[in-house]
Amino acid sequence: MHFDFFKYQGTGNDFVLINNHKLSFPKENHALVRQICDRRFGIGADGLMLLEEAEGMDFKMVYYNSDGNESTMCGNGGRCICAFAAHLGIVERSGQFIAIDGPHEFSIEGDIVKLKMIDVPAIRKEMGFEGENYELFTGSPHFVSFRENIAHLDIVSEAKKIRYSQLYAKAGINVNFMEVKEGKIKMRTYERGVEDETLSCGTGTVAVALCFAETNNLEKGTVDIQTPGGDLSVSFEKKGAVYTNVWLEGPAKLVFTGTIEV
Repeated sequence: MHFDFFKYQGTGNDFVLINNHKLSFPKENHALVRQICDRRFGIGADGLMLLEEAEGMDFKMVYYNSDGNESTMCGNGGRCICAFAAHLGIVERSGQFIAIDGPHEFSIEGDIVKLKMIDVPAIRKEMGFEGENYELFTGSPHFVSFRENIAHLDIVSEAKKIRYSQLYAKAGINVNFMEVKEGKIKMRTYERGVEDETLSCGTGTVAVALCFAETNNLEKGTVDIQTPGGDLSVSFEKKGAVYTNVWLEGPAKLVFTGTIEV
């Protein structure tokens, strides 16, 4: 059996996308997903996504991390699958799809995809680790740690202390390190399921932006974030304790296409 695949990247967060309208992809074969995502023996990606039909929506997004397991929401992946849907002619410049965390609206302008994220009701301060830290759910669970000189941080070693701690080892958590310097916000992310640093993380960028808003008492606005893979923007407004109307914006680009035999 052959499958056409499309490789996309959103600020360096890269994905293999497959049109699964015929539901022919063997979704139960987690080893196949791992092989496809393998950077030495496969196509290579942080994750794999299937685009499927969904009643009342333009399409459905099914997302797998590179470890082969279906995962929670991926923000950059969500932006890439919107660009993919436009490439296939399923949508034009806007639409709505369903993901594991619910429906998402989006708009497309050239290479820039703007994606509406879920409301975030609570940002909890986490006291059990070094530094100023927060925990929140932005479609995926995130731990945000305010640090200095993150460019020189041994991120994998530091993140594993949190990700594999007694508190998070079973369910896992994505770990984001951020710093604010000269008015600019920089971040680096260790992703569970990839178990390594990724060049960017969409739900992590939202988490960092909202933690910045929370600590600076911002009621609404747009926060620009610099990731190792490029720049992203997060806009929001706050109603009571809830962050709502949250939009993640940035580039999503087709890298190459091909065919794989299963």
